[in-house]
Amino acid sequence: MALSATACLSTSEPNLGTPSNPATETFASSLGINVSQMTKVSDDLYYQDLTVGTGTQVSPGKDLSVTYTGWLANGSQFDSNVGKDALTFTLQTGVVITGWDVGIVGMRAGGKRRLVIGSNLAYGPYPQYDQLGRLVIPSNATLVFDVTVLSTQ
Repeated sequence: MALSATACLSTSEPNLGTPSNPATETFASSLGINVSQMTKVSDDLYYQDLTVGTGTQVSPGKDLSVTYTGWLANGSQFDSNVGKDALTFTLQTGVVITGWDVGIVGMRAGGKRRLVIGSNLAYGPYPQYDQLGRLVIPSNATLVFDVTVLSTQ
């Protein structure tokens, strides 16, 4: 689908409704999310290490290569690059959503982390559409990502 986690704002008018709150969100059972058992970084960001990597530690300014899958809280998958080319970017340079820039710090290459990201650290009130104009991420959506760091340098 080529949406990726990169920060691309929609040209549609934002829905300035209430931002999402992962602590009060109802998650699809298929996601296996229980934020009370996750590490809380902020009201808008929780994480759980699914696999602890043994490679180089991720820190701001590092170049990363990752695979990921993203879901809405209702369990709908909206994007994935698993089995495709890795996403490469420099951490904390504004290339990806803030929830990634903050939530990936401290991982090690080879690690896999689940991120639960409130809308304030994702796309906020801006809905996201695919290349055909179909709604992919609604306004003020909480997002769930599984991110695997393949390499960092």
